[in-house]
Amino acid sequence: MKLSRVGASVAMTAIAALALAGCAGGDTAGSTAAADSGSLSGQLNATGASSQEQAELNAWVPGFQGVESGVTVNYEATGSGVGRDNFVAGTSDFIGSDRPFHTDEIEESTFPLCAEGSDLVEFPAYISPIAIAYNLPGVDTLNLDAETISQIFDGTITTWNDEKIAALNEGVDLPDTAITAVHRGDESGTTGNFLSYLEAAAPDAWTYGAEDAFPGDLGGEAANKTAGVAEAVAAGEGTIGYLDASAATDLQTAAIKSGSDFVPYTPDAAAAVVAGSQLEDGRAETDLAYDLDYTGVEGAYPIVLVSYLIGCADYEDDAKGELVKAYFNYVITAEAQDAAAAAAGNAPISDEIRTQAQTAIDSIQ
Repeated sequence: MKLSRVGASVAMTAIAALALAGCAGGDTAGSTAAADSGSLSGQLNATGASSQEQAELNAWVPGFQGVESGVTVNYEATGSGVGRDNFVAGTSDFIGSDRPFHTDEIEESTFPLCAEGSDLVEFPAYISPIAIAYNLPGVDTLNLDAETISQIFDGTITTWNDEKIAALNEGVDLPDTAITAVHRGDESGTTGNFLSYLEAAAPDAWTYGAEDAFPGDLGGEAANKTAGVAEAVAAGEGTIGYLDASAATDLQTAAIKSGSDFVPYTPDAAAAVVAGSQLEDGRAETDLAYDLDYTGVEGAYPIVLVSYLIGCADYEDDAKGELVKAYFNYVITAEAQDAAAAAAGNAPISDEIRTQAQTAIDSIQ
């Protein structure tokens, strides 16, 4: 698939429409969906990121069906890797993914649901901290930095009272309990984001790459999907794992070194990383892939997940494109983003991302 850019006139028309809507006092996000509210019918089948599951099933899908009662949206949390495979195979009408497609993946794939020559629409829909959860009864607070986390997950640090952990936690009575590091056993953008943070923040300690599959030769315990990691950490004393923060609310979580401080996870602290990052170069105008700056935003929570919704800019089936466009339009509204935040504890997308996403979604046909 080519990486052509949407024509300048199209982009300017979309931006002008947004500006006019704003001057008129209307809601610039989701205005297209609102104009034709209740007029659509059909079914969308989607798969992908388990991080989005709470937002999709408890906020976006029911909210959208309250607007478009004739449209059924089925979202299955298969994990990001399976979702991307399904979109490449043409078996999912759209997907959720904890990372965008790489440019070489776009070049090498045909995407059967997309018209020939179509770009992809990829935009951040869900921003959340990746929590570092642990299970140590009696240890109510825990500070960790990137180097120490790297050495825990590569098996170099094996007990909780290791001197490197103790140095970050003065005055905390750390037990000599063995560490069990829990990682995702399935291919996941959560893993990719977590390892990208380690690679950026501790390049000398983490030398194993930042792929979506956790390095299988490092040991530890594997668990599938976000829920599996949460269950594994909760089930075993001495465990530690990384997972979307929406699934960590009942677990102990560490504060992570950011700049000169240790920062507990919050949605706003994670969103600050995205606000301080830039879009990747060399992508289509409809492809809003962020090059995350995990270490350069002082005071931000540095381990962040940006989960995308992904579809075609031009669908082979125009009716399918109309349904996807309407759903995407709804997801980026302030109403839908606030509903997701209430259901999943994530951070709503910023107005800047909403405006960029609206321009991309307006191109869908």
